[in-house]
Amino acid sequence: MRLLSRKATCNTHGQDSSYFLGWQEYEKNPYDEIKNPTGIIQMGLAENQLSFDLLESWLAKNPGAAGFKKDGQSIFRELALFQDYHGLPEFKKALVEFMAEIRGNKVRFDQNKIVLTAGATSANETLMFCLAEPGEAFLLPTPYYPGFDRDLKWRTGVEIVPIQCTSSNGFQITAPALEEAFQEAQKRNLRVKGVLVTNPSNPLGTTMTGNELNLLLSFVTEKGIHLISDEIYSGTVFSSPGFVSILEVLKDRKCENSQVWNRVHIVYSLSKDLGLPGFRVGAIYSNDDMVVSAATKMSSFGLVSSQTQYLLSALLSDKKFTRNYISENQKRLKQRQKLLVKGLEKAGISCLKSNAGLFCWVNMKHLLSSNTFTEEMELWKKIVHEVKLNISPGSSCHCTEPGWFRVCFANMSEETLNLAIQRLKSFVESMKNQSHHQMLKSSRRKFLTKWVFRLSFDHDHREPDER
Repeated sequence: MRLLSRKATCNTHGQDSSYFLGWQEYEKNPYDEIKNPTGIIQMGLAENQLSFDLLESWLAKNPGAAGFKKDGQSIFRELALFQDYHGLPEFKKALVEFMAEIRGNKVRFDQNKIVLTAGATSANETLMFCLAEPGEAFLLPTPYYPGFDRDLKWRTGVEIVPIQCTSSNGFQITAPALEEAFQEAQKRNLRVKGVLVTNPSNPLGTTMTGNELNLLLSFVTEKGIHLISDEIYSGTVFSSPGFVSILEVLKDRKCENSQVWNRVHIVYSLSKDLGLPGFRVGAIYSNDDMVVSAATKMSSFGLVSSQTQYLLSALLSDKKFTRNYISENQKRLKQRQKLLVKGLEKAGISCLKSNAGLFCWVNMKHLLSSNTFTEEMELWKKIVHEVKLNISPGSSCHCTEPGWFRVCFANMSEETLNLAIQRLKSFVESMKNQSHHQMLKSSRRKFLTKWVFRLSFDHDHREPDER
């Protein structure tokens, strides 16, 4: 008799991905400037730690919010008791206004259409439960966030079919790639229920173009399927082109009264824009009342605490603070990204041109001894174990081309980032020296072979009177 469920005994969680294995190696030997200066520097974690001082300054000036006080009176008991899983109305109002502010107030959000979840992980999985049955599929453009293999598939049974994107056009989505993925799903007898994209992209650090967004809307309209736009990095766009939400495109195309209006859903979170992944605040926004209703019921399995909602509703309602925070955070991200890109350039490493996110998509193809994913993994192992940097290999993001890596820059101090760059630069130089040494050895070997052959040839072809 089976004592455990198939879910407990299966191995489809994705924890054996190199994306997670790198974390495990880091945890065994974490870098610390004083305690462990030769440890592994964590560059595989997309956390935003650049603007904590702004948040801490606000908390210091508003002790009542963190102390759970309202008009000078404690509301601890009220927050500590049972709360309806629909969420605190004042927090939902503050959240949708913050989402609109990030988008330049070009679009507005209805707080009655938002569902609170314990982070974007929960939001994406909840949408899978609402939109698809086990064995049905969603199309995702590559490269994509490695955690999606866990978040979208593990408990839901939903399949992922990749939309193959390449470096030839900066990994942008094309009509042929969309159609090819759709046909591939049909070959595998998978019913396609929708497309899921991250905008801005994780791991590319780029915003989707207007052409891509319009192409996606036309595609899902034609196929009669859903579109999920994961917009958790929307507030991290630090240079042009600016961020355009899928909701803005819907409104520009006057889709309000069309069927596709109810089949487009947005995922959001405060984990990246505010740098609060530990607070576990995510959200689903949908125009479909049935999706909102079902997702709200499901959210009871992963609620956002009342204390968190109260604190953040006070913070997000402070419009002067949020405006300054968004602007200053984007400025700091731009400076930090520039530091990484220039440092890598000096090491002879290029990056995909990016304008958003907490990471760069880094091209190390020239460091591979052969253009294979096996060699990519060998290079990754060297970088983790010898260079002592944890970065994410492109294969973990389902990239179609070996040699790309995601490198995070916002989860450490500037000094630590400079050290990481220096380590990588030294590694590249050592590889060049090693390659040069091998070339010299090879040239010497070829010369000796030719010399020995020539001597032998001359000896065998001497005139008879010389013998």
